[in-house]
Amino acid sequence: MTSRRPLSFWIKWLLLIALVLGIALGVTRALGKRKATSEAARATAESLQKTPTYTLSSTDVVTVQSIELTQTVALSGSVDALQTAAIKARTAGEIQGLSKREGDPVKAGEVVARIDSTEAQARVRQTARQAESAQAQVAIAKRTFDNNQALVRQGFISSTALDTATANLSSAEATHQAALAALDIARKSLADTTLRSPLTGQISARLVQNGERVAIDTRVFDVVDLTGFELEAAIAPADAVAVKVGQTARLTVEGLSEPVQATVARINPSVQAASRSVLVYLRVPALPGMRQGLFAQGHIVIGGVTALAVPVSAVRNDKPQPYVQVVREGAVVHVPLQPGATGLKGTEPMRAVEGLPAGTQLLRAQAGLIREGTAVRLSAPATVSN
Repeated sequence: MTSRRPLSFWIKWLLLIALVLGIALGVTRALGKRKATSEAARATAESLQKTPTYTLSSTDVVTVQSIELTQTVALSGSVDALQTAAIKARTAGEIQGLSKREGDPVKAGEVVARIDSTEAQARVRQTARQAESAQAQVAIAKRTFDNNQALVRQGFISSTALDTATANLSSAEATHQAALAALDIARKSLADTTLRSPLTGQISARLVQNGERVAIDTRVFDVVDLTGFELEAAIAPADAVAVKVGQTARLTVEGLSEPVQATVARINPSVQAASRSVLVYLRVPALPGMRQGLFAQGHIVIGGVTALAVPVSAVRNDKPQPYVQVVREGAVVHVPLQPGATGLKGTEPMRAVEGLPAGTQLLRAQAGLIREGTAVRLSAPATVSN
């Protein structure tokens, strides 16, 4: 007969088997974790290897060089005619004879309207008759004075009568002079019923119509002379220090396709109380298409400076400090900029920079924002900053 094994024997074997299974399970889990980590690392490496490299064209990159910057002061304002006039009624009455309209030419002294002169003509006739009557009284007083003077010499009358005649003559002469003055006033009022243009130009506004009754100082026409123009611009006092009479300016005027050259004609010696600005007046040529009231903007050339500069459009401002995107060792680096002088190279706004050596390549605005550290490749040599 086969003897039975004790229970402790089987318990030992069961524990041994459980231990082996636990060890095997632990090893399996460890190998699985290491494999997952290895695969994640390999995926990360592959992802990094697949990071795109931007290809930049020659127009996307500019090379920093030392250039001559034209320093300017910006300005804007409205172009106004040098000579303008408002034709106003100088006497009250009914408007007659209006024939001019906006855009019609006029000459200096030309009659552009009349005011009903019936009353003015009657007043002239009245004062003329009063002057004639006063002149007749002077003649009577003069004859009386002459007669009394002769009688006094002959001793027929006293000197008192002569004194009275003298006083009457003086009074008559004064009355005559007053009548003549009243006649002059009446004639002036009659002349004021005729409205004439004070200058040669064009009608810019017609403000009344025939048959309307106007009061004194009512505007009837506005006239502008288009042979000369001026621009009034307000600039900061700090900028006005460098502005001098005779300096040139380059303006862009609305409606005109070509830039307009202007000259600083005058500078106001006082600062405007409300805006704390200085008014500068520029003489603008009378080019074809120039009109009263056109808006213009541009800059006054105040000098020049040689400096390392970059286009203003290449300077980005989406961070607290302005910066440029520099291409360094095949990657993009964001380099902050310190404040520097600004100016023009031709017509392109430029900004002087410090800390960027000549030959540094940076991205223009058209390249857009590229993340710092991104690899880039140039398809052609970069352009210079011009």
